[in-house]
Amino acid sequence: MQAENKIFDDFVKFVNGAAGTFAGMAREGQADARAKFKEWIGGQDFVSREEFDAVKAMAAAARDEVDALRARLDALEGAAPPAMVKPRKAAVPKKPAAPKRPKG
Repeated sequence: MQAENKIFDDFVKFVNGAAGTFAGMAREGQADARAKFKEWIGGQDFVSREEFDAVKAMAAAARDEVDALRARLDALEGAAPPAMVKPRKAAVPKKPAAPKRPKG
């Protein structure tokens, strides 16, 4: 009976050791894969989340400024009388100049 427990205990220790080893290998493999992926992404022309959010905020601020300027322009155009704009004359193509004759 004692021999069976000893063999069973040894087997359990072996399986626990193997499971720990495999878990460590899995963590190491995952860390290596993550590092390789970050290296690959770094070589591409991707932006970080912080850069994206900063540009997104700048674009939103620019849109707000454009809306404010558009409202101001509409108010100014509404207050002033409409300007009289003369239509431009159509451009008439010029005839090429005759070549100059040398004197002599």
